[in-house]
Amino acid sequence: QVRLVESGGGSVQPGGSLRLSCAASGFTLDYHTNGWFRQAPGKGREMVSCVSNQDVDDQQYYEDSVKGRFTISRDTARNTLYLQMNNLKPEDTAVYYCAALTSDFVRSCHEYEPYEYDYWGQGIQVTVSS
Repeated sequence: QVRLVESGGGSVQPGGSLRLSCAASGFTLDYHTNGWFRQAPGKGREMVSCVSNQDVDDQQYYEDSVKGRFTISRDTARNTLYLQMNNLKPEDTAVYYCAALTSDFVRSCHEYEPYEYDYWGQGIQVTVSS
């Protein structure tokens, strides 16, 4: 059974850090394009970061507002995707989702639309507030 399970969310003050984890089962993350999305109240789901599958040299992408603050990574042995979030801001408050899709080996990871992702986690709340 294919599953993605997020963990590591919570509440932090501005400037704080969190590391989100996304444990996969039933398939291998390395063979898929992986992404982190977020959805704030009243807003649409937006891509935060993504990484291509291992055959496309693990190319990474970051949305402009998180560049230099967030880092995406994968642990092959643990079959787990991570999002390290530093210097968090109130505008980072959202429900965060991890997702995976089968790459077409043509597009970069950020060129896929959310509906093209095959697998989604249940989402985890991140709240940044003083």
